[in-house]
This record gives sequence, C-alpha cells and structure tokens, in this order.
Amino acid sequence: MSNLPFQIKTIAAESEFRFKEKGSMFIGLSSPINLEEDVVNFLNSVKKRFYDATHHCFSYKLADGLFKYSDDGEPNGTAGIRIHNAQNHFELTNIITIVVRYFGGVKLGVGHLGKAYYETAIQNLEASKKIEKELYQNIELEYKFEQTKYVHHLISKFELVVNKNLFELSPIMHCSIKASKVNEISSELNQNYNPSLVLRITNNLFYLNI
Repeated sequence: MSNLPFQIKTIAAESEFRFKEKGSMFIGLSSPINLEEDVVNFLNSVKKRFYDATHHCFSYKLADGLFKYSDDGEPNGTAGIRIHNAQNHFELTNIITIVVRYFGGVKLGVGHLGKAYYETAIQNLEASKKIEKELYQNIELEYKFEQTKYVHHLISKFELVVNKNLFELSPIMHCSIKASKVNEISSELNQNYNPSLVLRITNNLFYLNI
C-alpha cells in the first residue's frame, strides 16, 4: 500500500522573484519536482547560473513525506527553515525553492536575514501558479470479447483512462485509475467474480493534473 497522498498541491512551472535588502540581492527560484533526481538537476542548474553568488539556500518537499532544507553557510535557522515555512504556508509539495543571495557588504543581523529569506520565498511562491494533482495507478484488465460491454461499464464507473488495448487471444486493456478508486474496483470485481476477467494492479503510481 502506497503512503502517497491521493491529492497534492504544487506549482505549475518554474518561477523567479528578486528582492533587495540593504544592498544584498535575494533571488527566489522554485520548480515542480517528482524525484530527488529532479532536486539535484535544478539545484545544479541554479548554481551554474548564479555561480558567483554568496549562498544557495534551499528547501524541497516530496509527496512521500521526504523533505530537506539547507542554510548553505548562513547562520543556523535563518534560511532553509524560513524557505520551508513559506512552502508550508501554501501547503505545497513536490517542489523545490532556492533562494540565492549576493551579499551586499552590509550584515543584516539574524532577525532581518531570516525575514529576507522568508519574504523572498513567500513572494516567489505567491506569484507562482498553483495546481492540484491526483494520484493515479496503472492497472491491467484481461477479459473475454463477450465481456467488452461490462469492461466499458467499468471504464465509465471508475473513470478509467485507457492507455492501450491489446487484442490477442484475450483482450488486455492497460488503464490508469485514480488510486483512491483501486479498492472500489477490486471490490466490485470480487462481488461479480468471473475467472475470465482478471484485474492486475501495478506498482506504477504518478500524479496527473486535476
């Protein structure tokens, strides 16, 4: 059983916001992600683009509950956790937010520094388009030709997305179903048991826009 939530809120695309405080330039950059690999790729691209920046502080959150944040050399608690709090303010996940800082020569002090990182992240995320996504799971339905009408009933009732239909000795339909409906379709097929209609549930889970 997956521990992924049935629905999440994230951002639709990469976004950027710039904020200046006492000579220091703060640049907030956010991107939707799905895997830790996406985190590495986006972080590396930002570090390459802003190679001469003083700090590259970040926070990322994934739908499975994994999260991490970094102060990247700033005083403890002034950057990463502030960016993380901004993400939580909008209840976002599957997201990475990086705040790049160019030091302007004037120390801000711990309080003002934390506010600057939070303000940059919150404004960056405020301007980002938010979207909701639904968790889907891939399934296979193997059936006899004479059961086609019932299979189409299942497609309609459980809002299946048909990805591929193979017509061999027995047709095999590859579909995607909302993960929240997997138990329901399993229950219906158990109640209307027919050995010639087989449901196979895969471990392939992914999010689609609502």
